[in-house]
Amino acid sequence: MQSSIVELAEGARRAARVLRILSRGQKDHALERIVARLREQSARIAEHNARDLKAARAAGLSAAMLDRLRMDPKIVEATARAVEHVRALPDPVGSRSAMERRPNGLLVGRERVPLGVIGMIYEARPNVTVDAAVLCLKSGNAVLLRGGKEAAHTNAVLGQILGEALVEAGLPKEAVQIVPAGDRESVREMLGLSGLIDLVIPRGGEGLVRFVAENARVPVIQHYKGVNHLFLDAGADLEKAKRLALNGKVQRPSTCNALECLLVHAADAERLLPPVLQALADAGVEIRGCPRTRALAPFAVAASDEDWGREYLDLIIAVRVVADVSEALEHVQRYGSNHTEAICTENYENALRWQREVDASCVLVNASTRFNDGGELGLGCEIGISTSKLHSYGPMGLESLTTEKWIVLGEGQVRS
Repeated sequence: MQSSIVELAEGARRAARVLRILSRGQKDHALERIVARLREQSARIAEHNARDLKAARAAGLSAAMLDRLRMDPKIVEATARAVEHVRALPDPVGSRSAMERRPNGLLVGRERVPLGVIGMIYEARPNVTVDAAVLCLKSGNAVLLRGGKEAAHTNAVLGQILGEALVEAGLPKEAVQIVPAGDRESVREMLGLSGLIDLVIPRGGEGLVRFVAENARVPVIQHYKGVNHLFLDAGADLEKAKRLALNGKVQRPSTCNALECLLVHAADAERLLPPVLQALADAGVEIRGCPRTRALAPFAVAASDEDWGREYLDLIIAVRVVADVSEALEHVQRYGSNHTEAICTENYENALRWQREVDASCVLVNASTRFNDGGELGLGCEIGISTSKLHSYGPMGLESLTTEKWIVLGEGQVRS
């Protein structure tokens, strides 16, 4: 008999009480067993994933969704290596800030503790099942994983593998549980479990994230979309500009850190735009440009008002010539999504201004937008990217899955 969502959450709450007091060695041993199981079961995972991919193609899912859904042996190995990275990271639980002596003799400070029970609601991306599980385990949290129907077979086998690894490591199997995919009503039920679930993290399309945010009775980490810009400043190095534009747009266009809009300084557009756009076009990218862009690159099609602020997740890019860095900043402020913003520049003052004035979870100078990723930023992997600022901003790793409690050490002091 299938357990109800409430029963799963109650089991996770019981497991969380065990996890919060585990030593780093106990948690790392569990991650070690997960790595071994992933590698042992790589072919089995790929077999189940092939069933999901076949059904997704038959259902007419987009190329971007198919890309996110894929979990072949190469991706399984990359996932295993990410788990190894997380295992090697310091355990944030129990770390304390410097203790401060108050005038009354009390020693006060803060200590990092787990959040408790995390609820993950996500589409496609079966690697999220593993990433979320290991990050929650290492940070002392239990997790309920509710993936989409499109990845049901892959998530089911991953859930079995994770459960087997937990049992081998002597940890409660309820620490990581797969919530069967269902309709929106089942999601709404999960979102109402205040007192059982401490935080919900949705990962998927804008529609899913908005549904979660609007229906949740528990705190939610929000990330609606990634409308990411690259600004080519006057005097920018041409070869550097080409590399950043191509990598940001072409390497993996279906990801939330892919480049969606290119801004170019008007004073240098004649030098920079034609070769950069030709390189993008040669890579199969459709260019949607402003009138000045089309004058310099006649193969571009006219951009509409809807192209500014649009997340394509495809080989399409919007291009606009702007008067200067101030207009570039204004464009980002108006159309950006607080996700990832990059500048290509040789001007030190403009680089500093970009870092200071851009409001985004990751701001880059002379680097691809694709680096806004937990693995690339040293987190091992990420449970999601927050653009909502509370309580985290940007890729969320181990520390983002903890909070701080006050520790007060006294010698019998009482308040007067």
